[in-house]
This record gives sequence, C-alpha cells and structure tokens, in this order.
Amino acid sequence: MPDKIVLLPDNIANQIAAGEVIQRPASAAKELLENAVDAGATEIKLIINDAGKSLLQVIDNGSGMSETDARMCFERHATSKIHTIEDLFHIRTMGFRGEALASIAAVAQVELKTKKNEEETGTYLEIENSVVKKQEPVAATVGTSIAMKNLFFNVPARRNFLKSNAAEMRHIVDEFTRVALSFPHIFFSLTSNGQQLFHLESGSLKQRIVQLLGSNYGAKLVTVKEETDYMNIYGFVGKPETAKKTRGDQYFFVNNRFIKSAYLNHALMNAYQEMIPGDSFPMYVLFIDLDPTQVDVNVHPTKQEIKFEDEKIVYAFVQAAVKHALAQFSVTPTLDFDLDPSIQQLSSIQQPFTDEKKAAATSTSIFKGFTQKHQAHFIEPSKKTELKHWKDFYDTGSQKPEIGSERQAEESLHTHYSPLTTHADAEITQLLNTYIITSSANGFILVHQHSAHERVLYEQLKAAAQGQPIATQRSMFPVTFELSPADAAVLEELMNDLQQLGYIIEPFGKNTFVVQGTPADLEQGNEKNIVDALLEQYKHFSNELKFSKREKLIRSLARQQAIKTGTRLTEREMRQLVKDLFACEQPNSTPEGNPTYLEFKQEQLDKLFRR
Repeated sequence: MPDKIVLLPDNIANQIAAGEVIQRPASAAKELLENAVDAGATEIKLIINDAGKSLLQVIDNGSGMSETDARMCFERHATSKIHTIEDLFHIRTMGFRGEALASIAAVAQVELKTKKNEEETGTYLEIENSVVKKQEPVAATVGTSIAMKNLFFNVPARRNFLKSNAAEMRHIVDEFTRVALSFPHIFFSLTSNGQQLFHLESGSLKQRIVQLLGSNYGAKLVTVKEETDYMNIYGFVGKPETAKKTRGDQYFFVNNRFIKSAYLNHALMNAYQEMIPGDSFPMYVLFIDLDPTQVDVNVHPTKQEIKFEDEKIVYAFVQAAVKHALAQFSVTPTLDFDLDPSIQQLSSIQQPFTDEKKAAATSTSIFKGFTQKHQAHFIEPSKKTELKHWKDFYDTGSQKPEIGSERQAEESLHTHYSPLTTHADAEITQLLNTYIITSSANGFILVHQHSAHERVLYEQLKAAAQGQPIATQRSMFPVTFELSPADAAVLEELMNDLQQLGYIIEPFGKNTFVVQGTPADLEQGNEKNIVDALLEQYKHFSNELKFSKREKLIRSLARQQAIKTGTRLTEREMRQLVKDLFACEQPNSTPEGNPTYLEFKQEQLDKLFRR
C-alpha cells in the first residue's frame, strides 16, 4: 500500500498559517505598520480602499531592503531578528517570527517596491498565491511600499466571513491607533478611499493621545510616571469624570507593544475604586518597560496576549503607580449645601467609627436586610416558627424572573399578570424623582421610572425594526457635527437601521454628519448629545453582548432615551408610563433582566409590622 502521509505544498501551508495571522484586513495593516516601524521609518502612510478588501498599502521611508532580502522576506519564518534561540527571549522589536509577509502573500496579490539608501535602483516584486510573478529593478525612493490587493481572492470562504466595510474599517482604525500611540515620534497618516482620515505629525505622547482619542481629553489627563530597577511605567490616565460606559479608550503597552490583559486592567480599576461608578471605565494609555527576559510575547499569533515572569509584581506596581498619580491630582469632595449644619454636630458624625462599632453595626439584622441584594423585605424567622420562603408572599400567578436572569425572564413571559388596580383614580405619586408608587389590587407597586421606560421603548423600537417604522420629524435647522474616525465608522454602519427607527442621519464630508430628522416624539435641539450617547451605549453593548447589530442598536436606543432617574414627572406622565409598562408583552423586567417594578402586598406589609 502506498504511504499516506505527505508534506503540504508551500502555498497550502502558507494559507493555513495565514489563518492564524491574517484574519481580516486590520490584521495585515497591523503587521505591515509594525514592519515599517522596525525598518526605522520616520514617516509611515497607510492607504486603503474598500476597507482594505481591494487595497491595503503601507509606504515608509525606512531602511529599505536589498534585492535578496526582498525575495527572502516572503518565505515562511524568514526573519532578520532571530539567529539563536536565546534571541527569542530578548525581543525588543515588533515583528520577529517571519510569518506576516508570507501569510499575506498566501491570501492576497502583493506588490512590493523597496530601495536601500546605498543602492542606485530599487526592487519591484509581484507575488500571487505565494508565487513570484514578476521581479525587476525599478526607480524608487529610499524605503518600502507594500500593497496588498484583493484579500482572500483565492480563499472565497474566508472572504465571505468579512464584515461590512464600516465594521472592517473600525478594526483597521483600532490597529492604526494602537501603533500610532506606541510611536508618537513617527509621522503617521491614514487615507481611506482617497480621503485622509488621520494626519498625525510627530510630537509628544500627550499630543498624540489628543489627536487620536479626542480633544475632550486635552485638559483631563493625569500624568503617570514611576521608575524602579525592575520596571518603569509612564503614560496618562483620565481624570475620574472622563470615565465612560465603554472600554474603548484603554491601552496597555509592554515594551511598546500593545497588549490585552484583563489582569492588569483589574489592577488599574482597583486604583479608581470609589472614584468612578462600578459600571464605568477610565481612560488610560500606559507604557510598561521591563527586561524582555521577564515577559513572553510569543504566546499568541497576534502577540497581543503575553505572559509575565512575575505578574504579581507588575500588578502591584501598576495599581500603586496609578493610585499615586490620582492622589497627586487630588480629588476634592464637593460640599452638599442641602445638608443641615446641625447634623454635622451630632456625635455619630463627630466621633470616629471604630472597627468595633463597625462590626457591631454590620452584624445586625437591619443592616443585613438593607445590604443583602433583594432582601429589603426579608423577615428573620423567630425561634418558634420558620418563615416560609419569600416567594410564598406572592400569588402563584405573579412569577417574577430572578433579577439578571434573562432566560428566566423570557420563560415568565406568558405567566405574567398586571397587578394594577382597576380604579382609574387610584393614587399615584413620585418618590425621590426616581420611583413611582401606585396602589395595586391588594397593596401597592413601586415602579423604577428609568427601567420601566426602557422596557416600553425597547418593545416600541423592536416593533419598528420589524416593519412598523417610527414617524420622523424633519429638523427645521439640521444639526451638523464631527466625530472621531472610529466613531464615524460605527455611525456609518448604523445609519440604515437608525432610519427605520426614526433617525435620518447623512454623511456630510470627512467624519462629519448632518441630522435631518429625529423621532417625532423626541425633543429637538439635543441631536449631537443624543448621537454621542447612542454611540457610547452601542459600543458598551458591543463589548458585553453577543447579539445582532440591530438588537444592540435597539437596546442602546432604549437605554439612552429612557427617562433618567432624577427627572420630575407630572401625574399625567406617571399614569401614562405605568399604563404603557403593563401594556408591554414582558413588563416585569428590562431587556437586560433588571426589574421594572416591585409589588408589595398587604399580607407582606402586615408581616413586616408583625401584624
């Protein structure tokens, strides 16, 4: 019988390797930009057409390559960085494994033009499917230009997995931003379909951050700089008020290489503890420099996940450095002018709260009742009788889902009932400008106005997306606004779906848009803030939820447009909101599974007062 095991042909082996390294146009952009940095370039230009699907080109003024090196660089594992195994553990450059160009040549048509300073002519190469189609001398300036055309032309199945142009563009901008932040002393530009999106002159790190992440950070950056014999850390973190609902503006670099590290992010979040809300994320651009032997960057094809020799030291150092920076910035507590001055004289305020007093307070049943989640109505059983499970307080028809459990919320959809009293003149009032209290058939219900309105809007928007478009009110004075290139790519991706939901937004030049209309029931004059908040919320859901684009958009709009806590409502508005809530298919929870209301029955109240 013939032997069964054969070696893969080079072009097939390269395509398999390409699957690890080049997953989308942004992957190629990252590799080519890093190669240009390694070549010592002071100017690097990224040019793309059709979100990199038809063209992705990087032009640099670096050292260039000889004719032999130009041929060799497309071979698998061809590198100028590694000569012995020891070199692998002393890496300070970006690319070093020699996979990138071989992988790109396996899945695209590549044109290379390169010239060294000491040579009179340059070298031109055309490569397709890992095969050199043309090689000839050419007149060229010093440096290298690599153009990648028709990505995945020979792997149609892979090409079909690419997202929309706007989505792929967002990934390219992300990779461009990471490299440009790492090297603020290098000029970078990004041109898409003939339009220049970024023109970044060389300068300081702070200037580069403001250029890339937005001028709103200009006066709101805190300097971080700590040095030890083991490691150094430098960069900037945002003041607490700049914290957002999304993780977008968070960058860690180790030896100038962008990394993703939930571990280090946890250290930084700890430094901000009690300074920002728990669901917010601070901005940071931090660089950690340490001996390359203390870190392994070779654990993942994209080199974004790394291992530290002693990660606990790095964790403690990051946390301490950021805490120190924020302490120097000094967050001053604001005065509460509504507080009665006489309260300040009470012994409970004046005297220190000792550990003994704290232990005594936290052990009481009252403290536990108000601090344990969803236990405010819990009654501690007496020694004689065991209190039944709290669910027994409710009728069998009132089967509420557990908070946060979306699946159980869906299961309870058909068993939900409306607790509202049938009397139209039932009393209704607002508490703390956040809650609505109204009587029910056998007690009262406490409605959270923001959560309730979010559920109402979610179901209205979902119906609109399924074929019942929301009425649009044309703006008498259309509002024009500019976004960062990354946000502009997100908005372009959402424009068609937004139109179905009542928003008419059109492109108006480079990263500029004009709002021609908004939903008829939305107050006009705040369009820019609405779009900003929508994009933040959408990015938040994109990070957290694995739903369709339209589902994320609907949830974002519902969350963002819902009546905010602290808003004073008229009696008519309260009645309408409660009525709309109980007309919903699933009134008892928000789309994320948080409760919209709580019901308190008379027998439950009687037990609270031991009646």
